[in-house]
Amino acid sequence: MEKDQLRELLERKLALYNRFDFVASDPISIPHRFTKPADIEIAGFFAAIFSWGQRKTIINKSVDLLNRMDNDPHAFIRGHRKKDLQKLLGFAHRNFQDTDLLYFVRFLSSHYRLHPSLEQAFLPQAPSGCTRPPGRWAEQSLNTFYDHFFSLDGAPDRTRKHIAAPRHQSACKRLNMFLRWMVRRDHAGVDFGIWKNISPAELICPIDLHVNRVARRLGLLERKQCDWRAALELTDQLRTLDLADPVKYDFALFGLGIMEHY
Repeated sequence: MEKDQLRELLERKLALYNRFDFVASDPISIPHRFTKPADIEIAGFFAAIFSWGQRKTIINKSVDLLNRMDNDPHAFIRGHRKKDLQKLLGFAHRNFQDTDLLYFVRFLSSHYRLHPSLEQAFLPQAPSGCTRPPGRWAEQSLNTFYDHFFSLDGAPDRTRKHIAAPRHQSACKRLNMFLRWMVRRDHAGVDFGIWKNISPAELICPIDLHVNRVARRLGLLERKQCDWRAALELTDQLRTLDLADPVKYDFALFGLGIMEHY
């Protein structure tokens, strides 16, 4: 397919699937329950981390967790007492257990005592005078976040599998999706765009088996493994279609894969 034809197809599918009508059936509906930025971040972070398996189950489990936090996640994270953590016991989503949840809450509590936003956890310092090249910045950012997340004493080894990192060759699909939610902003109002220190140009396209399949059929991806290098390859191809906002095409690829079984 010629590049102009490919851009036309993806732009058409972007217009079709980047619509608020689809929010209710997607995990992004969870942070859309809130208006306070910190609540959006926390709810979105958990919804993204839970995003494997059926979307209905992901949404239900996210709602369950928020109910346990009295539907006030930032206040719960910042002000909970030891007895409040009892409400979290017994929570599970697939292999994410309450042991993992308790550490997530401890990390978030520690972070929000020092910072107003979770955005700071994704902002590695670039060397003085250097620009942040797309892709390379994302790799550094996600590796930095992994180290920051597990910097507290007593971090359970079992919890490490729930936070991906490029250095482990993961595609980091769920974290890249979370970053898309927080960073991108357009007229459709699906993504939030509440983080201002990260450019949409620096984002990496979330890639899973569905997106992988569609991207391969469209000639956007050659790498066989669905890993970090594949995510970089796909995003580099999308940048040739829109350098400033390549990840907007995630809507098109996802829609073609999930809705149309392309």
